[in-house]
Amino acid sequence: MANPLFNALGGNEHQNGNMLSQFQQFMGQMKGKNPNEILNNLVSSGQVSQSQLNQVQAQAKQMQSSFSNMKSMFGF
Repeated sequence: MANPLFNALGGNEHQNGNMLSQFQQFMGQMKGKNPNEILNNLVSSGQVSQSQLNQVQAQAKQMQSSFSNMKSMFGF
């Protein structure tokens, strides 16, 4: 039986499996690469502005804090 909250948010089990597959593919492509070097190349090439990078890094930091709080709630 599908999760009604998940369905209400527009998800379905096929998409969830596809997302996992895409993440595994991404991890395979990133293996052995330096993420900071990739980010620096994106900024220096103009594909991403420094402002955009700063904004995303701030969001990631907020998410890290939220996940850290959840982690301690569940005793991990």
